[in-house]
Amino acid sequence: MILVTGATGHIGNVLVRQLLEKGEQVRALIWRGEDTRSLRDLEVETIEGDVLDLSSLWEAFQGVRGVFPLAGMISIMPGRDSTIWRVNVEGTKNVIKAAIESGVKRLVYTSSIHAIRRMERGIIDETLPYDLETPYGEYDRSKAAATLEVQKAAQAGLDAVIVCPTGVIGPYDFRDSEIGHVIRGAALAHPTLYVDGAYDFVDVRDVAQGLILAEQTGLAGESYIFSGHKISVRYLLETVREVTGRAFTSIKLPFGLAAFVAKFAPHYYRIAQTKPRFTPYSLEVLRSNADISHAKASRELGYQTRSMYETITDTVRWILENRSALGKV
Repeated sequence: MILVTGATGHIGNVLVRQLLEKGEQVRALIWRGEDTRSLRDLEVETIEGDVLDLSSLWEAFQGVRGVFPLAGMISIMPGRDSTIWRVNVEGTKNVIKAAIESGVKRLVYTSSIHAIRRMERGIIDETLPYDLETPYGEYDRSKAAATLEVQKAAQAGLDAVIVCPTGVIGPYDFRDSEIGHVIRGAALAHPTLYVDGAYDFVDVRDVAQGLILAEQTGLAGESYIFSGHKISVRYLLETVREVTGRAFTSIKLPFGLAAFVAKFAPHYYRIAQTKPRFTPYSLEVLRSNADISHAKASRELGYQTRSMYETITDTVRWILENRSALGKV
């Protein structure tokens, strides 16, 4: 039996699908009242629990061979946030404790490329440390802290492996992620504002396959970066246009104007209580220039990536096939 926490999320539900395809029995830890559309019609055992409630984890961990902790909070908002810290750090500590006391044979923790120290130039790889002092956001700091907890547990004897994906995109994005939202709007021919920039994006299916490889052959205590390909936002939008064959208006905002607006955007999102899309954090990501290497994961795990053209094509087709179930963009 394999346990996946955060199984309804983008990486989570794709991982569940791939595990099932390999004949694994899968148990999904679900928050009470959580939207489970992404797991609909999948032969997966679901159990309610909360990573912040250690007592609720014991039943979920019984009879489990491996654990993929994916439950967490992602945020591109500035400032401190105690909820993000509690879920990402304290929740991870609870998962580690439950794994140790339940005798789990292997834990594969999904960290983030943003937990690793930034570099404006050069290559980002696994030789760089996890950065507790990063100035870029509470999400980054919380993932760094949680990852260091996993490293500490591995040094104490827990058979744990760490993986760090870059910007995840691809089909089965039921939660409408930030970049998924951009692709979806363009696929439906909605007018699209964008800022010139580029980032390393990776197909969610490649990440899920990498997680399985890490569970099978990763070295305990080691970290593996799961990057994909560095592409520009303009390339992404032009590819969507090519795949759909539909024209849509795309307007490039000058970076200076975008940076000015982004200073005030977080206040709007807090007042309107809407999902943040455009903040100083998201701009910083698009203006980062370092190259991110997955050479170690390819060499030691056999990790491979497909082309971004294939990823964007499959994502657009999935969006168009499921648009009625996804709701308004």
